[in-house]
Amino acid sequence: MLRALVALGVTLLLVMLRLEAERFGAAEYDEMRAGHLPSLRRRLSWYVLGVVLVGALVVVHPAPNDVLHLRSGDRLPAVLLGLLYGGFGAAQAAAFARLRYRRLRLPDDSLYPGAVLNALATALVDEATFRGALLGFLLLAGVDGFLAVILQSLVYALATRVAAPGRDPYMLGLTLGIGLVGGWVTLLTGGIGAALLGHAVTRFAVFAATGHPGQVALAGRETEDVDRGRRPPDGWRVVPEERGSRPR
Repeated sequence: MLRALVALGVTLLLVMLRLEAERFGAAEYDEMRAGHLPSLRRRLSWYVLGVVLVGALVVVHPAPNDVLHLRSGDRLPAVLLGLLYGGFGAAQAAAFARLRYRRLRLPDDSLYPGAVLNALATALVDEATFRGALLGFLLLAGVDGFLAVILQSLVYALATRVAAPGRDPYMLGLTLGIGLVGGWVTLLTGGIGAALLGHAVTRFAVFAATGHPGQVALAGRETEDVDRGRRPPDGWRVVPEERGSRPR
């Protein structure tokens, strides 16, 4: 009983860590701001803290595999569902980019290694926290499986701050979808393996399609949109002002 309570406390710490992802410049906040990337040391510290706390869950809880779903699950169903989940996630990211930008807004090649690390580490921490431990504790408390999936998905959306003012509604829908689909495949397979695979592929696909690791800009506020708005209309010619002329 004591070990289960300690594991519950570690789960709450993981939720709090997710709330502070913006402060660390990690997860969907891992991108260039004000002309420079967030501190690599701070981002890595978020990833390390998350992995250490997830490891603590495995060590402390008396039944982390069966109760908290901290295992891959049934291997074949997990792989198949994970690939299906990831394929759908990649397709929706490409469709969103086509609708929003009329193209795939591919990022610079130098950003891909960091994006791979971010996608994997964030998916691991998120799935272990919300689809693993939080969902497991809700089920242990007697909450119906369908309701438990919905509740952990709502807590996940709140923890990622995607509903904050100034955020694109697409990110709220995507985050809720990740929570719901991840919870569903976790219950089907008995582990977080499929959810982890699908989440990581989806997060990387959003980065590759939009140029953002998560927090896409509102419509019309991308850098190229702002620059386009500052240019004169097509067919207009800018006449340089003559020296010494006075405005009338």
